[in-house]
Amino acid sequence: MIRHIVMWKFRPGTAAEQSQFLEGLRSLQGVIPQLKKSEVAVNVGEGNYDAVLVSEFESLEDLAMYKKDPRHVAVSSLCKSIREDRVAVDYEL
Repeated sequence: MIRHIVMWKFRPGTAAEQSQFLEGLRSLQGVIPQLKKSEVAVNVGEGNYDAVLVSEFESLEDLAMYKKDPRHVAVSSLCKSIREDRVAVDYEL
């Protein structure tokens, strides 16, 4: 099992933009077959990130397919205008 963690810090953007992006992330669960499990948390701890997405995949190949899925690409494009930085970490369970 591969766990993919992405943490975002949002630059000034409207609350509506941020909400639309986070809801878009949540909506991917169940519609992209490679995505086995995901959880979105907001206003997270000591790293002071505004949002953290933890996703699980069976393999690195599944993760790669997820990143290319048009639904994931569409949600990712929502965040480009409000994202200040993004940190991604992959590790095997």
